[in-house]
Amino acid sequence: MEQILTGSDSRAEPWLVRRREEWRQVGIVAVYNALILTPVFVASARHPLVFLAACYFSFLNAVVIHNHLHKGVFHSKQLNKAFRFLLSFGALYPASANIPSHNLVHHHFGDDGQPDWAAPGHVRFRWNFLNLLHFPNVAGPNTFTGVKRWSDVTRHAGFVLQYNAETVFAFAVTGLLLWGNFWPTIAFVVLPQFYGARCILRINLIQHDSCDVDSEWNHSRNFVGRGFNWIMCNNGYHTIHHNRAGMHWADLAQAHREQAVPRMDRRLDERSMVGYLLRAFVFKVHREPTVSGAGHEDVKESDDLGLPSRPERFAAADEVAIQEAGGAT
Repeated sequence: MEQILTGSDSRAEPWLVRRREEWRQVGIVAVYNALILTPVFVASARHPLVFLAACYFSFLNAVVIHNHLHKGVFHSKQLNKAFRFLLSFGALYPASANIPSHNLVHHHFGDDGQPDWAAPGHVRFRWNFLNLLHFPNVAGPNTFTGVKRWSDVTRHAGFVLQYNAETVFAFAVTGLLLWGNFWPTIAFVVLPQFYGARCILRINLIQHDSCDVDSEWNHSRNFVGRGFNWIMCNNGYHTIHHNRAGMHWADLAQAHREQAVPRMDRRLDERSMVGYLLRAFVFKVHREPTVSGAGHEDVKESDDLGLPSRPERFAAADEVAIQEAGGAT
């Protein structure tokens, strides 16, 4: 049953990292930190193209945060916790915030009967492009207010310690860079940090706007371009990620084709995120109608996959998330 839920197999694990594909994520974080730190110390590296690349890799750094907080990159618990510090600096927010905000609340699409802190319905402009622009201004405060409430109620000492330590580290390193070289740090560190943090919040809107979160298979939008998913570490396959939250990101493409595609509405598969953004947010004034329903009537729901029920899957994912909150990996 564990293999069905997580997609784990018996392949030999490589040294240091849990899967050889993790080196892609390590490489993303290394390139990102080189892009933001080099211009602070090397004047000749202060170029607009470096700034644009830093912003793009800041978003990818946030993608790695998402993956790492679901399933740690390294075998070592201590190394996984240390990696969170580096990721937190890159985003200028504590990476551990993803545990309650994403792993718990977002994967339930709600918080004890209340809307998901980053639900698309929190923004209601008539022109959908304004919703895309404004969404982080709503989802960000909702998220950090919710994380504080969650930590106060649950009192996970390990989570609070790690969360606070990540916050101090991220702001202390950024502060030292500002003290040493203010304007290059603003331009090449702080602006990319904010760009990535705000863009990853927008992904919640993009992947769930006009979707039916009560549906088993039509709750999410997918972006299935191969190049896009290579650099995004398969984060375009969002339906199967929600339904099998414990599955490693490297296995999502095959699982999407085999399990999600036969059961979901095909309109929720998009070849290009850029094309979708232009169509749904720029050239179209109003939101697209909600895609609802159970998928294809000739294909059963989860029972023919041998999957537990949706509440049982939520409970299993919650258990893993709680372990992460306490510092386990």
